[in-house]
Amino acid sequence: MFELHHLSAQELWDWVRRGEVTALEVTEHYLARIARLDPGLGAFVTVTADAARDRASHLGDLVPTSRPLWGLPTGDKDLYDRAGVPTRSGTAALPARPATADHPLVAALDAAGAVSLGKTASPEFGMSSSSETRLGVTRNPYGTDLAPGGSSSGAAVAVAAGLLPAAVGSDGGGSVRIPAAATGLVGLKPSRGRVPSMPGRSGVGGLSVAGPLTRNVADAGMFLDALVAPTGLPEPAPYALVAPDVGDGPFTAAAVRGEGRFVIGVLEGSPWDDTVDVVVDPAARAAVDTAIRVLGEVGHGIEDVAVPRTPYAEAFRVAWESSAARLPQVPGIDLSALTPLVRWLVERGRALSGTQVLDAMAALDVFSSSLISAFGRFDAVLTPTLALTPRPIGWYGDDPDEDFRRQCAYSPWTSMVNVAGLPAITLPVAVTAEDHPDGAGLPMGVQLIGRPGGERVLLAIGAQLERRLRWQRRHPAAWTAGM
Repeated sequence: MFELHHLSAQELWDWVRRGEVTALEVTEHYLARIARLDPGLGAFVTVTADAARDRASHLGDLVPTSRPLWGLPTGDKDLYDRAGVPTRSGTAALPARPATADHPLVAALDAAGAVSLGKTASPEFGMSSSSETRLGVTRNPYGTDLAPGGSSSGAAVAVAAGLLPAAVGSDGGGSVRIPAAATGLVGLKPSRGRVPSMPGRSGVGGLSVAGPLTRNVADAGMFLDALVAPTGLPEPAPYALVAPDVGDGPFTAAAVRGEGRFVIGVLEGSPWDDTVDVVVDPAARAAVDTAIRVLGEVGHGIEDVAVPRTPYAEAFRVAWESSAARLPQVPGIDLSALTPLVRWLVERGRALSGTQVLDAMAALDVFSSSLISAFGRFDAVLTPTLALTPRPIGWYGDDPDEDFRRQCAYSPWTSMVNVAGLPAITLPVAVTAEDHPDGAGLPMGVQLIGRPGGERVLLAIGAQLERRLRWQRRHPAAWTAGM
């Protein structure tokens, strides 16, 4: 039986624009699915049903119908303020006070015409790829004993389970790509500076940028167009390191056409190999093999490339620790209520000297230059997104040092992309050979890393793979639950 959540984001937008369905009807459909299914998944920490209905009812009075996300339900990652709604940041260490102003990313989505249904879950301050917090646990719809990864964990679960047509997360070391890969989605991390409302200038190293989580490649292009469109800019518009009009036409067009033949590198090794025991599951290797086979059939050139052997791991660790050093200055924070990992990061970050932080930034600059140089002859570089299959709930454990090590071993190819400021996309090319007790095989993704500003090439290659592998037809059991 057909239901509205079966439509892609593009199809749904078209239906609303043509009057086949109203924005309010769409909103009600998704709110009903959230009410029915989310108690077992934990994708949302706050549902703003009344505000969503009010906005959907009056959308034409508030935002022109020409806007790129007009009438599409979405959610706000619970690290970013929406006026009147508490921002919990995945922590019990802060009071649940309503925010007084919108974050620029939230304002950009509103300006594009989206309808927020609430706040999607994130681990504490977004500093982990775990989905377990003292506020609750977010579960993978492909197996509720499994974690979806993070930090955009709630956004990924909501899209995979059909609680949202698409969502926007943020990615500081893999936080869009990790949960997208673990839940069978497309996750796009744009180039540093590509998205004006979140250009990657804040925080040590400029690591974090905003990017879409979607069920297909065309929707990822559509949401990226919305994020870079002038209509999505808050006032005054922040400076973007990459101008929104750089390139050749809309991202959606590149994602729909899927044209071109390219030279693709297949990466050997990871920057964590010297410090972390990186074990690549056969399912991750099989996903890469599938991508290589199909890319070869399409006619792309395939070559090997190695990770630069320049210092990385310790410098990245310092950058991550130093990013936690300012948490004690957050008004109203109760440091004793922090999770062991974040408390450990705060303590280590505050013990660092300025010289140590500057030395780490210099080392990451050297690594970044080396990585961009090594990748320079390729249009895209292929890696597994994750080294392992989706992890069980509780896998990270309570020991902070081991927790951090496991995060690096789980996703050893994601953080280097943030350091270099490059674009990357994860694509759900495969599933594990053995079924999970909750249903079918588990998703396994591959990552394509592009040149600076090269999102269109990534979207084009993704579209080519999608046409042949048809992953947009795969869904977890929750997809049809309650129908």
